[in-house]
Amino acid sequence: MSLENPDTAVPMSAFERRSVGVVALISMIRMFGLFALLPVLSLYATDLEHATPLLVGLAVGAYGLTQAGFQIPLGALSDRVGRIPVILLGLGIFAAGSVLAAVSDSIYGIIAGRLLQGAGAISATLTALISDATREEVRTKSMAIFGVGFGLSFMIAMVGGPLIAAKFGVQSLFWVAALLAVVAGFLLLLLPKIPRVRKNESWSLLPALRPDLLRVDFYVFLLHTIMTATFVALPFLLTRRLEMTLTDHWKMYIGALLLSLVIAVPMIMKDHRQGQGRLIGIAVSMILVAQLSLTFFSFSVIPVFLSLVVYFGGFNFLEAGLPARLSVLADSDLRGASLGVFSSAQFLGAFIGGLIGGRFLGQGRPTDVFFVCALLAGIWLALQSFGRFRKS
Repeated sequence: MSLENPDTAVPMSAFERRSVGVVALISMIRMFGLFALLPVLSLYATDLEHATPLLVGLAVGAYGLTQAGFQIPLGALSDRVGRIPVILLGLGIFAAGSVLAAVSDSIYGIIAGRLLQGAGAISATLTALISDATREEVRTKSMAIFGVGFGLSFMIAMVGGPLIAAKFGVQSLFWVAALLAVVAGFLLLLLPKIPRVRKNESWSLLPALRPDLLRVDFYVFLLHTIMTATFVALPFLLTRRLEMTLTDHWKMYIGALLLSLVIAVPMIMKDHRQGQGRLIGIAVSMILVAQLSLTFFSFSVIPVFLSLVVYFGGFNFLEAGLPARLSVLADSDLRGASLGVFSSAQFLGAFIGGLIGGRFLGQGRPTDVFFVCALLAGIWLALQSFGRFRKS
């Protein structure tokens, strides 16, 4: 069956609003622990013992490798034993990894902690829980709220990360992440009782590997590859070329993120069909233009700022829209596994992006990284023109 336009006038029930709000808050405070490190970790890791550009990139993106490896099994496990036990397990592992990184003073200890952080892979389970709690008619709206929460977490982390690191040191951010994981666990008590979907008795992932689902998976892989590589290089660009102090980076990020919402929010509101290839193409084109601008025009604050506005506009739209598409396309009793594949692709992209950023930053030129990201966005734009999201 083909995708239908959901009725955007259908209101969310009080049950749905509470469920989505609590899950989005849990995701926000958990992701803050990861995002707060993005604008500072590459600079911090450079000064650690045995650090090389490649290991620095690995430290930034390492969590993505174990996230990618554990999203599918934990998502599938949540289809069988329930979402809440898996979420609690993931939060505990994430907290343990944060503590390990906090007490480490070498690049290898930081990488080990980041790998353990990533093993607490519950993004797919959280998204599946939202899908369990909402009707299909309000699924796009629910995922948009989840995506906006993701964006707000990103925005707050871009401000808070550099400020906390400047005052208390980068390692304090790992302690903050551990504490927030504990807080997120207690927030589960605020959830209303969400009915279990029909228990899936099969461990087969084949229904989660349909071509229409894999297309969405590949798109989110590219999105997070580009994002992580960008944030390996961007702190060096701001600090060394633009001569901005670390405590001033947040001004660039918060201004660009706020202005980008003027672009992203109308696109999210217009994307009623959960499959408008034109809007996807526009968002990818925005990322492509932004990366090219960072490559060739990053000689002063204004062009870099405008590039980030355009980049965040495209990124925020896709970050909200892609999981909404997948949640509708996936079979209800395999939603956890399908979103597990999606999240695995997302975090594998973060890992590859970290490696790309470290590898091409090796000559000390952030613009090399941005050019590679532009090439990836160009490939994505070409691939996107060959198909449209359809529900079978």
